[in-house]
Amino acid sequence: MSETSGTSGIRAADDKNDLRIYLQDARDALLWKLEGLSEYDLRRPLTPTGTNLLGLVKHVTGAEALYFGETFRRPFPEPAPLWFVGTTEPNGDLWARADEATEEIIGRYRRAWAHSDATVEALPLDAVGRIPVGDRPEQTLHRVLVHMIAETHRHVGHADLVRELIDGATGQRPDGANTAPGDEDWWQAHHDRVERAAREAGGLA
Repeated sequence: MSETSGTSGIRAADDKNDLRIYLQDARDALLWKLEGLSEYDLRRPLTPTGTNLLGLVKHVTGAEALYFGETFRRPFPEPAPLWFVGTTEPNGDLWARADEATEEIIGRYRRAWAHSDATVEALPLDAVGRIPVGDRPEQTLHRVLVHMIAETHRHVGHADLVRELIDGATGQRPDGANTAPGDEDWWQAHHDRVERAAREAGGLA
């Protein structure tokens, strides 16, 4: 049934719009976490496994290209590396080489999501695509949208922590900090209180 005919069609159109809103919210939040940083801070590894901000953007670019492109026979027309499909070395999609320009990485992500949005616009939610990797290759567009919302928000969470480690900046979006109010002294006291509780619970007090 068409997404614009009948009650069920209206509901399907609303469902698609809801999913697109949540996916775009995640995309915007991820790029916001990069704003105002130096080239070094955008690329520096902040965990033992090398998690870094530009690498997260590269990774979700490849994921969007895969799930909304190849899966539905609408390939993204640019290289979008993902190590598990053999387009780069292991973890090659999770860091940026010195010769990779930040503007190009971010620009490719924006172009990938525009390509994804065109796929979402063109197909009904029950359209079935074939994911070229994994043990459950056939998925509906609805399922793929849910997956990419979860995938992108998961990596936004990584970006939250990386950005806080870089310069202490926190928050879900520019217009809402989504954290308790408090100055540096308040947060240090809170940190110390949590540490004391952890040590007490662990028998280390």
